[in-house]
Amino acid sequence: MMAFDSLQEFLAMGGHAPYVWAAWCMTAALMLGSLIHARVERRSLLRDLKRRERRAMSEMPRKEVNDA
Repeated sequence: MMAFDSLQEFLAMGGHAPYVWAAWCMTAALMLGSLIHARVERRSLLRDLKRRERRAMSEMPRKEVNDA
């Protein structure tokens, strides 16, 4: 048994379509935004860690070679 007799009735959501579809769209947009933000933050973190590693490696004292 279906709650709606047609696709048109389903999309209209019994007169509540603007609220229902706005909520769905906002939820999808927020989830997508969260995913994008996490990826950007991850890339930024990895870039920062690589930069710190390069800086630490360049500041390490080099072993001097003694010619005897």
